[in-house]
Amino acid sequence: MSITEYIESAPLFDVVRYRNQAAMDAIAFVGTLRKHPYDPEKCLLLTAAKETPRGIAEGSIVEFRIADVLAADELPLSVDEEGSARSLVRIWVKRGALALRYEPFEVGDTILGPGESASLRKRFSGFAAAKTQGR
Repeated sequence: MSITEYIESAPLFDVVRYRNQAAMDAIAFVGTLRKHPYDPEKCLLLTAAKETPRGIAEGSIVEFRIADVLAADELPLSVDEEGSARSLVRIWVKRGALALRYEPFEVGDTILGPGESASLRKRFSGFAAAKTQGR
């Protein structure tokens, strides 16, 4: 499966929103949430720099089981220097849950991650752009 299928997956809005729950044993992740392209039991998060846990780079794609996502908070839109809006959520993932981290990079003499590669930024703009129609 190509990275494009992950990037172009549909937005996910089926996660339970935070409702003044008692203290949770969970870790917060911030990014753009999408449906998994082939597994309805999982979701994808394109991480944002804001409040990213240590060891997770901005622009990484993290795959979680939906059952491990305890709550979600919708955050204000983030707008980049090109004027593209990105809808952000903070999800709370159960401590101890297993997840997969995908870190795309551009192959060359120097390895370029999403922050340094114009080609990756362009490719991820479709994933990150706010697609609020039909919400």
